[in-house]
Amino acid sequence: MKVLDKYILTTYLKTFFSVFIILMFIFILQSIWLYISELAGRGLDLLIVLKFLWYVSPRLIPLVLPLTILVTSIMVFGGFSENYEFAAMKSTGISLQRAMKSLTVFIILLAVLVFFFANNVIPYSEYKWLNLRRNIQQFKPSMVIAEGQFSQIGEDFNIKVDEKSGDNDQFLSNIVIHQKDAKRISGNHTVIIADNGELTSEEGSNTLSLVLKDGNYYSEVQSKDVEKRKREPFVRSYFEEYIINIDLTELNNKDVEKENKLNSQNMFNTNELRAEIDSQSQRYTNTVTAFANNMYYRAGMAKFYNKNKKNVIFNKSKDSLVFNATTDTLLHIFNVKHQASIVKLAVNNINSTLQSIESKKKEYVIKTKRLNKFEIALHEKYVLPFACIILFFVGAPLGAIIRKGGLGLPMVIAILLFLTYHFIGIFAKNSAEDGTLSPFIASWTSTVIMLPLGAWLTYRATTDQGIIDMGAFMERITKIFKKKKD
Repeated sequence: MKVLDKYILTTYLKTFFSVFIILMFIFILQSIWLYISELAGRGLDLLIVLKFLWYVSPRLIPLVLPLTILVTSIMVFGGFSENYEFAAMKSTGISLQRAMKSLTVFIILLAVLVFFFANNVIPYSEYKWLNLRRNIQQFKPSMVIAEGQFSQIGEDFNIKVDEKSGDNDQFLSNIVIHQKDAKRISGNHTVIIADNGELTSEEGSNTLSLVLKDGNYYSEVQSKDVEKRKREPFVRSYFEEYIINIDLTELNNKDVEKENKLNSQNMFNTNELRAEIDSQSQRYTNTVTAFANNMYYRAGMAKFYNKNKKNVIFNKSKDSLVFNATTDTLLHIFNVKHQASIVKLAVNNINSTLQSIESKKKEYVIKTKRLNKFEIALHEKYVLPFACIILFFVGAPLGAIIRKGGLGLPMVIAILLFLTYHFIGIFAKNSAEDGTLSPFIASWTSTVIMLPLGAWLTYRATTDQGIIDMGAFMERITKIFKKKKD
């Protein structure tokens, strides 16, 4: 390695690690602020908090590393231009591309390392982080109950409170409880409303006592008689004090290493994502096909076709089913009374079918969104290494053009560029989740947009041109005004 390559690489690496540590520290602080409500007030050991931050750190790399490369490239090459080191290089015949040679090799090796990191380390840390996060939520039952929304306690209770107070948030006000019935398949058939209440539990006990005061108890009555069931009977009672005992065996099991069954697109590597995408696609196709067949047979077309072959001619094609009858209508076979009944039954069947289609439409939207998320996660693992390379070729020539080093102007320009890159990616991925864009296009959009920018900046820096040639620009403006005057 030549002395010049060694000097450039050493300068770049020093700045790179300094910027990476600073940005990583900032993003970790932002994560602490984001998840402070899940960590504070639970009596956690410092080791558990540090483990939480350790597991959350790898998922920050896809944000920190591209920004680090962009900032470092602008700072280093801006410093070289500001100190006339590039001028000295060019005087000896060394071009910008030649000066970037050692760093290009380093960035390519870093991109390969980043791919393996994103494919192996990030999925493992994501699983550990989500697992630890779920276990931490079980450390303090009162923290599980959030204000202003329903929170599930155990398997049978959904609790909503307007406000919590007390040293341990044990006093609750305006309480609404939905209690499930183990004997019934689904639904919250019991509703309890109370003005206030208190959470009490003896030390070491697996039972949480919720003492409710001044409330009402509503419970639906399940009757075997169909006529009585249509009246929707229920039982209502008033109480001054009512105690509910909740089993906290699972909540009091404070095992932060407990393995939970989790399923997130960020927890899989490329091979697992491909297998999961194929599996979900096949299940989705089978579900849609089964529903289409069900609607076809539910309409009675197949049965009608088999029984009326002599009077009805069907022309089946791939996209449509053409019905040609030898008579104008089949209703003339029946009397007027039966005709009205048949039409009413047909209208009810059509409305029922439309309702089924609408409900299935929402289900398919959720499944499509989930499938798109897995496809985006797969492409992101390949996008990240290319993003690192392209942002390097954006930052290095841009630093040479602006001729300014340090943490001032280079940091501002780098943040603006990165925010543009990041927001374009976010908007594209949100569109892909809804099905507006292809997941492949959405994942690569921001990186592809930066590619011509990097090529253009490299050309401008190589030919010693600024971002905007003000002299040529003003000359053209002067010519335009001169022509108008003449």
